[in-house]
Amino acid sequence: MKALVYHGPGKRSWEEKAKPVIQSPQDAVVRILKTTICGSDLHILKGDVPTATPGRVLGHEGVGVIEEVGAAVTSFKKGDRVLLSCISSCGRCDACKKGMYSHCGSGGGWILGNTIDGTQAEFVRTPFAETSLFAVPKGADEDALVMLSDILPTAFECGVQNGKVSPGDTIAIVGAGPIGLAALLTAQLYSPAEIIMVDLDQNRLEVAQKLGATKTVNSHGGKAAEQIMELTGKRGVDVAIEAVGVPATFEICQDIVAAGGHIANIGVHGSSVTLKMEKLWDRNITLTTRLVDTVTLPMLMKSVLSGRLQPKKLITHDFQLGDVMKAYDTFGNAAKEKALKVILRAG
Repeated sequence: MKALVYHGPGKRSWEEKAKPVIQSPQDAVVRILKTTICGSDLHILKGDVPTATPGRVLGHEGVGVIEEVGAAVTSFKKGDRVLLSCISSCGRCDACKKGMYSHCGSGGGWILGNTIDGTQAEFVRTPFAETSLFAVPKGADEDALVMLSDILPTAFECGVQNGKVSPGDTIAIVGAGPIGLAALLTAQLYSPAEIIMVDLDQNRLEVAQKLGATKTVNSHGGKAAEQIMELTGKRGVDVAIEAVGVPATFEICQDIVAAGGHIANIGVHGSSVTLKMEKLWDRNITLTTRLVDTVTLPMLMKSVLSGRLQPKKLITHDFQLGDVMKAYDTFGNAAKEKALKVILRAG
């Protein structure tokens, strides 16, 4: 089969790999129909994720058709169309029983495209198929469902839920990339009064306005925090969601959070940040971090199927799977290409 393979920082290739096979009775092998590229894949290519070693097939999102199942898999059979969760979970260990699938003690968690081969390939092996795959309803818009593998539950769980977004809140989402925009979409389920989107890219801010942002702030020039404080009458925001993963955006969140507010970190950080405890120690601030668990995926799927959530609006580019190298070039130059999410379709 063909697959997109990571060969160390800055190195990737579309090459021939052995087709995956069943290794455990709980496995399934899935033929990929549609997949996408995630910001986490770019972090791997930068060398920010040391658990992803050279030779790894990247990707942790997608929709496909089951090719083969292990002996212990009873909920799925060959030919079933499935959505792959970015998180693999046994469903039985202590962490999984707490809903922390990302910390599965049986070898699950974020393993696809990280510690085992992933979905940017013609076929993928998925461990714990019973609890890590979701049936695709007949007639569902599969392009929209690909967004449920990762970015929608990540934005919702790590940003909106961890940030305790509530009706009437003023929130700021720092970073208007795909994850930030997914946070914008899902935050509206809780009816905040104001959603301020922050980014360097004016095109993304314009997209954010179309998707429901009430105000936008261009952070070019380093004055984003000052602008937000002006917009909020010097009070700050109830919830600051960090959706990039760099020190500058984390600092903005610290500078704009109101007393009693929440800072919810989503971004994947590859370097240290400074925690301004001298400013925050007496402010009753809650700071949360999280890796997505995808526990909300079934609920979000219902909202997507009903049309209440429309993550397909985040898709800007369409490629054949064999053009994945070109897709990476486009996604990696998002500002120039005006790229958000890309869809990769198997031929």
